Amino acid sequence: MSIVNPRALVAVSVLLLAAAGGVRLRQGTPPPFDHPKHAKVFVNCATCHAGVTEAGTPVFPEAATCSGCHDGTISTRVDWRPRTGPRISNLRFDHLSHAAVRRAARDTTERCTDCHAERGAGWMQVHGPSAPQCVSCHLPLAAGHLTVPDTACTTCHLPLARATALTRERIAKFPAPPSHQDSRFLDAEVHGAEAKNATGSFKVAQSCATCHARDFCSACHVDAALVPAIQALEPDPRSLAVPQKLVAPASHGTRDFEQRHGRLAGNDGATCRTCHTQQSCFQCHGADAPKAARALLAAGAGRSAGAQTVARLPSSHTPQWKDGHGPIASASMKSCTSCHVRDFCLTCHLPDPGRRAGYHPASYLTRHPADAYTRAGSCTECHNTGEFCQSCHNQSGMIAKRTLLGAGGYHDGNRQFFVGHGQAARQSLESCVSCHIERDCLTCHSVVRGRGFSPHGPGFDSERMLRKNPQLCIACHGLAIPRR
Repeated sequence: MSIVNPRALVAVSVLLLAAAGGVRLRQGTPPPFDHPKHAKVFVNCATCHAGVTEAGTPVFPEAATCSGCHDGTISTRVDWRPRTGPRISNLRFDHLSHAAVRRAARDTTERCTDCHAERGAGWMQVHGPSAPQCVSCHLPLAAGHLTVPDTACTTCHLPLARATALTRERIAKFPAPPSHQDSRFLDAEVHGAEAKNATGSFKVAQSCATCHARDFCSACHVDAALVPAIQALEPDPRSLAVPQKLVAPASHGTRDFEQRHGRLAGNDGATCRTCHTQQSCFQCHGADAPKAARALLAAGAGRSAGAQTVARLPSSHTPQWKDGHGPIASASMKSCTSCHVRDFCLTCHLPDPGRRAGYHPASYLTRHPADAYTRAGSCTECHNTGEFCQSCHNQSGMIAKRTLLGAGGYHDGNRQFFVGHGQAARQSLESCVSCHIERDCLTCHSVVRGRGFSPHGPGFDSERMLRKNPQLCIACHGLAIPRR
């Protein structure tokens, strides 16, 4: 192979590397070339790498150039094929442009070995450029490649979404900067603040765009569509190759978090919106979810699933909870309905003869009339008053005999009950209909064939009733409904 006259050596130092501190940047995996073995053949790097000094010429030699020596006679044949296609890197770098910048700065000390060899290495003891070498030249005061200022990233790197030749495998090996190792880095006030640390016309930190794309952030952020910094990133599914994990904040690990998380969420759930969807809260709260849960975004297509919660017993539900939960439920039923529905309670408290004592306290039978009358509870939620009440009362001889005065069977407890039964009916009509039908009332209260007792109390507004439901009037008055 003929030897070309030496040319001026050109600096080929690379600035910062593709998010790989200390890792050699090799463009793909070409057939290996033994540089040291050819040390006595070439005295100039540009002999084979003419593209670093001349525009429009290839950086790597063609196969025909190598066959000048490797023809099978002078040297054995080799299967050399120059690299083709885009550079497998996210470097924003060009040898000619970089050399022009150095010449403009009157820097005449450039050499290929500045970036492609260790200091003091022998001729042709070369390697791909490394990040420490670039940083030591361009940012000599920086502690390391991954700690350089955010504004320096775009000087050397393309955003990840524009480095189209990078494979998912290479992206997955991007090392995390030291700041990412902080236990609080995932807190919104830490990494979120860094992402917003944009300069100039950028709407997101340049360091974020170098390694990440919108898909990466959207994998955790339920509210990604509402975050300007995330929307400023370009979409690229390859960014999901970088390992990621949604980690609960430290506040979620405190013993009293279950009791405090409602207050922390506030009325609009703003502090929870990043990681939680409505469905995340509904796992525990069910249909009776608080306002903060209903204010969250709903899970759906194009949105991260967010934090996956699992319903678990509150710390108050100890093994002895079953024996003492009644008074607590009575005092604050709303706290129970956050997790439980009526059917859950009825699995134990269903009032059937075999478990009648399971719901009501001991001796409740003696005072249940007062509760039924005052509507201390809704009996009809569990009982069919038309059957359940009568089945017991009939067996006990408490039968409504429809007497107008005196003993009334069922109402024996108050022999003058008939005189004040109107108030009782208005207060708890459902108790009446467990035994009585409309005919019993019309015996006295019908103006058509009854005794003419008006069922209307003082101040009754007949016109309002007619407008609201005239069918009630027809039951007593027929079609001849009086007007005032």
